[in-house]
Amino acid sequence: MLQTSYCIDEIKKEARQLVECGVVDGQQPIWVLCEFIAPGECIEMENEIEQNHYLLRAHIADLIDQEDR
Repeated sequence: MLQTSYCIDEIKKEARQLVECGVVDGQQPIWVLCEFIAPGECIEMENEIEQNHYLLRAHIADLIDQEDR
């Protein structure tokens, strides 16, 4: 599960781990990450993602830095 601290770096780190473990695919939309946190906390994660200029419909691979893939 994603941690409850919703800074963009932690979200990226958790997303990278989920991709590396094969739980999600980098071509899936970012909003899929909401499946791994408590429903009531999804809004906070979405806000952090959008504040950092990512679209929830963009691919998870877009969220993960190039050197981290």
